[in-house]
Formats: sequence, structure tokens, C-alpha cells
Amino acid sequence: MKSNVRRATENDIDSILKLLVQVDMVHHNGRPDIFKGPATKYNAEELRKIVSDETTPVFVYEDEKDGVMGHAFCVHKQVIGDSVLTDIRTLYIDDICVDEGYRGRHVGTELFEAVKDYAREGGFYNITLNVWSCNPGAMQFYERLGLVPQKVGMEMLL
Repeated sequence: MKSNVRRATENDIDSILKLLVQVDMVHHNGRPDIFKGPATKYNAEELRKIVSDETTPVFVYEDEKDGVMGHAFCVHKQVIGDSVLTDIRTLYIDDICVDEGYRGRHVGTELFEAVKDYAREGGFYNITLNVWSCNPGAMQFYERLGLVPQKVGMEMLL
């Protein structure tokens, strides 16, 4: 089966912006005390810089009929010479989203597999991401893909 995942271009920005609103609304609905809604974490100008930067690859899932139905934003990360941390190269998934109408159709899995292939080919040590506790479906999805918790952020509301 031919993968529908490719690197994003400037032509995808409008579609990506729509998906970013969906991501924000999932978080806003779960934690309106933290997330504004509807909003996007990047604007069109920021997205132009991101998609053109080799250290911030963005992958999109494109359906021939419906256009871009998902994205995965990645960031190359490496801390060198730290007194505690090793110099490993990490591919961080900054944002991943599948259009609401395409969820459950393995779009997210295909996006993640493309990210994993990219990371392996690039010699990265690991792939990391953050997931909000208010989104248990995302946590289950990542666990099904084989990800395991690396660290946990905790809070106490005052």
C-alpha cells in the first residue's frame, strides 16, 4: 500500500492551520483553564519558517480526494556537553493531529510510521512527545504505537 504521507510545503499551510484549531479545541475542551479556544499555536508566517527549516520537519497525510487530513510537526533536539544528560539526538514530535473526520482510519499510525522512518534514517536515538492528561485517547494511541512514559509533569491548582 502506498503511503499518503509526505513532507509539508507552503501550499499546505491553510490546511495545517485548520488542523491546529482542532488540536487546540481538544485541549481547550479538556483544560479551558489553560488553553484558549479556538486558536492556533502557530500563525501562517511562523508555519512558512517551520516547513522550510530542515530541523523542524512537518509531515502531512494527504488524501487525494479530501486534501491534508493530518500532520506531524517534528523538531531535532540535542543537548551537547550537559553535566548530567548524554548527547543523544532526539526527534521531538511537537504536534500531531488527524482531522476529526479521519480518526480511526490509521492516518495517525501512518504519520507516526513516517516519523519513525525519518528518525531511524537520520540516526536519532529516540522519539519523544508530550501528551496532556486531559486527552486519554491520545495516551492510548501512543501506547498502542509502542511509546512509553519517559517523565511525568505534575501540578497542584491553587
